[in-house]
Amino acid sequence: MNSPDSKSDNNIETDKFNLNKEEIMFIEKSKNANKIHTSVHTLTNEGQEKNPLGSYQQKSREELLSYTDEDRLVKENETIEELLSAVKEMVAVGKEIIPIIPDTFEENHNDVDTLPIVKKMIDEGQEVIPRRVITNLSWNGAIMDIKGYYYLQNIPLLDEDLVKKRLILINEEKKKISVPLRDVGIDLFYLDKSKKIDVDVYKWAGFNGTINFATITKNAQPLPAALYKMFIEIEIQDYNGKKYSRMFPLGNIEKFLDHQFYTTKMEYFSNRKEMRYNLLASYDEHEKTLALRSTQLMDIDPSRLMIEKNKSNGLIYKIIKTIGFRGLYSIFKLLPMQKNKVLFASDSRTEMSGNFEFVYEEMQSREFDWEYRFLFKEGIAEKKTIGEIVELAYHLATSKVILLDDFYPMVYPLKIRKNAELIQLWHAVGAFKKFGFSRIGLPGGPSPKSKNHRNYTKAIVSSDHIGKYYAEGFGIDREKVVATGIPRTDVFFDKSYQEEVREQLYNDYPFLRGKKVITFAPTFRGNGQQSAYYPMEVLNLHKLYESLSDEYVFLFKLHPFIKNDFSIPYQYGDFFYDFSSYREINDLLFITDVLVTDYSSVCFEYALLNKPMIFFSYDVEEYVQKRDFYFEYQSFIPGPLVRSTKELIETIINENFEMHKIKPFVDYFFDDVDGMSSARVVDQLILELEKEVIEEG
Repeated sequence: MNSPDSKSDNNIETDKFNLNKEEIMFIEKSKNANKIHTSVHTLTNEGQEKNPLGSYQQKSREELLSYTDEDRLVKENETIEELLSAVKEMVAVGKEIIPIIPDTFEENHNDVDTLPIVKKMIDEGQEVIPRRVITNLSWNGAIMDIKGYYYLQNIPLLDEDLVKKRLILINEEKKKISVPLRDVGIDLFYLDKSKKIDVDVYKWAGFNGTINFATITKNAQPLPAALYKMFIEIEIQDYNGKKYSRMFPLGNIEKFLDHQFYTTKMEYFSNRKEMRYNLLASYDEHEKTLALRSTQLMDIDPSRLMIEKNKSNGLIYKIIKTIGFRGLYSIFKLLPMQKNKVLFASDSRTEMSGNFEFVYEEMQSREFDWEYRFLFKEGIAEKKTIGEIVELAYHLATSKVILLDDFYPMVYPLKIRKNAELIQLWHAVGAFKKFGFSRIGLPGGPSPKSKNHRNYTKAIVSSDHIGKYYAEGFGIDREKVVATGIPRTDVFFDKSYQEEVREQLYNDYPFLRGKKVITFAPTFRGNGQQSAYYPMEVLNLHKLYESLSDEYVFLFKLHPFIKNDFSIPYQYGDFFYDFSSYREINDLLFITDVLVTDYSSVCFEYALLNKPMIFFSYDVEEYVQKRDFYFEYQSFIPGPLVRSTKELIETIINENFEMHKIKPFVDYFFDDVDGMSSARVVDQLILELEKEVIEEG
């Protein structure tokens, strides 16, 4: 039917709108595609005092009619927004809007309220036919990526907010695990034209998702042991909140499983749980879907193992290590202090290295008459002999200077004698993750009554800007924290040393020559040494190898606390190399072209080289919530944040390193960039004591 204002069949227009037949047909098509049921003729009634179409009237006929089919799909939303605005204006001025109601859905599928359609189909006995296709199902460790589309025939999916899809795992006891999927436009998929899928009607049929079966439960544990069948569920909601859902198997996914099955391991670590599972994925021909069998291989309580180990030490040993040690210390304090004795004590190393090495060499270069003592253990859990306990008590009580470089629990209950110095040469640089008493109230944080760290007489930092954070973390007064710089960073200004290290590494590891080096140095996950792990499945080794192996080699430098098993597949052995046992990470940084880290303080040292770094933080929301930082993470890091292997590869290939962030980062976290930190430690913290010795001598 023509508009009352039409002047001819070929030119329908009004005094106010000037709309011809082709334009009206185009608008009608746009309305249908977006499910708007308002007659355009009501928008062209003669005698309106105000043109409600606004900017739409300004569009030229040539522009509207020149759109290709693809252009029209893009322009539909713009057009409908203008039409809706026009309708609102007409309602505001009292104009009548006449709806056009389709007789049947088959004739005109433009009803936005889908639930009445579903009800009508059910009432009439029509079958709700599912249409779902899995376009990708791939594995990396315990992580599964899935993509595809799913809709119910004749039921439109027009509004993203009203459509939800999820994977449902059902075990033999009918218990369900639900995993939400992300809804995406079906136009993003390559569609088989023979299927004649209406991308306008089933607009939000697409989905994708990434599921980590190693952390699938609410407490981030692996998929519980059982046999599961996987289904996909779609939920459709109307504007009144009513919901309709249907669940179906995935269909035939056998082509995505090499050799008809896939198997991997799943691990979990905490202070009281250490579990290992095997996960087997296969195709269930009867159900026409994916079957998952989770089998538990190990479940132990490491804390009980520690208790048993402590029991094996015996009650007498425990008394000697605690009460006896403190008693011996009090007795040895009655002896004269040896004012030229320096004790280096560490429970995290077996040899002179790190800050200790640089301070020791600096002191020796001064040719002072100091007496040195070294008490090292590989770890806190390593048992000290009774002789070592006695020796430790004696030297702690009689030394003028006691140097630590890490957590040292046996010293914290002690009251350091007058005129002695307990100096913490903390192994980390800068201030990143909250530590010590800054973590009170957080998971794994200390008790406010703890004595840890509180008896330090001095502590060093790289910059005065972060002194307050170290004072807070150690529970000591701010004036006890001195910005000397960190001794082991001195090598970042020693070009000859760097060249010597590079040549030594190239000689020891010839495969490093002629390739750029990516060093992967993340921090551990978990609340401490006992539960430390890193989920290696978050890295897709195959994709890294395929994309980067021609130009790079990839070195793993995992934290020494990490306890989960990791082995490099042999087929990638000419690209990935495990350097986790290499003691000094600083040496590796000199041959590194791109550093990949996350929340580790290694970014501070590496920034001194002004080379690119990437922050692979797949779990940043969870980590920030549980661990917390002194600074807002995203704005703090001197490089790009990536969340997946794909983003990591793209960043490296495109060299999107955000290098402009490095200089201000260094300026803030380092007061001095001169390679003289070791000298400042000796001059400001130890030489002053030497003067006291001379004066008192």
